[in-house]
Amino acid sequence: MAVIHHTTLKPTKVELLASWLPSRPWYRGGPDAPELTRVGGFRLDDPDGEVGIEFMVVTDASGVAYFVPLTYRGAPLDEAEHALVGTAEHGVLGKRWVYDGCHDPVLAAQLLALAEGRAQAQAQNASDTPDQDVVVARDGAGSLFPEFTDFSDFPVTDDEDGTGLTAPGGAVLRLHRVLRPATDGPSAAPPGAAGHITGSWQVPDGTRVRGVFAVFRSGSRA
Repeated sequence: MAVIHHTTLKPTKVELLASWLPSRPWYRGGPDAPELTRVGGFRLDDPDGEVGIEFMVVTDASGVAYFVPLTYRGAPLDEAEHALVGTAEHGVLGKRWVYDGCHDPVLAAQLLALAEGRAQAQAQNASDTPDQDVVVARDGAGSLFPEFTDFSDFPVTDDEDGTGLTAPGGAVLRLHRVLRPATDGPSAAPPGAAGHITGSWQVPDGTRVRGVFAVFRSGSRA
């Protein structure tokens, strides 16, 4: 299990994201660095214990919530300069390279493992603590994307609504980058979906809402 170090990180994750978010096509604000607040999220474990995997939810001053998967590495990820969010100095681990996790094969593999029931979401701020708030609902059992085996070179597409990870055969794991509270119950699968991942975050009035973090579609449904 990943160990959560309660120490300093300079610059902080929120500071790194404030500089990076305006460059994303799905960001709803202007060109200036936004004022961000961390309002939710969870972690996944890297089976090799080398890469930190975190899914953060942050809101800007207008209350828009963003879903931001990140990975933390002790050395640069090969051929991933385009996905680098920034570097930071960790009080225990030293220099860390922070990446947009959608472009990191370790995160992609573990996100699929979560979707298929082979991994458990972990609490964002506590070691060895499952996060029961993150719920996976799916149609059927077994492998969702049997062709999706090589995570070192998979197409990742950002657009105005989110990020898609596309496997051979057309299967897609799509992340909702701009989150919206579900008005008709987040347990209901989106039309045509093979499954989805839901969770909660805090809104500006202090209450918590639930919504869809990610949707997976098989090749026959994509």
